[in-house]
Amino acid sequence: MAKRGGFPGGMPGSMNNLMKQAQRMQRQMEESQKELEEKEFTASAGGGAVEVTISGKKEVTKVTLKEEVVDPDDIEMLQDLIMAATNEALRKMEEETNEAMAKLTGGLGGLGGLPF
Repeated sequence: MAKRGGFPGGMPGSMNNLMKQAQRMQRQMEESQKELEEKEFTASAGGGAVEVTISGKKEVTKVTLKEEVVDPDDIEMLQDLIMAATNEALRKMEEETNEAMAKLTGGLGGLGGLPF
């Protein structure tokens, strides 16, 4: 005769372990996120004529321009170089963030590969 109710196969213990693993992963992700927010990411454009540094919080913290790139007759080029350097710094930050998260989740996306 089959038992009614409960979880067959020791499911409560498995669920408890799963919850502990999820909590541990959440703590690790929070720690990793804090570390990333404290980092700085720098990129340059125009052969180093423009350099932009951003924080892990996606805030521009520094812009460095070489004198020769500042041409009042070609403001558009300077704007393009600043934009290119900023976008590259953001890309670097995003790439490192994704790598850090992949290490924590074992490269699994979505729900961490849960079978449902």
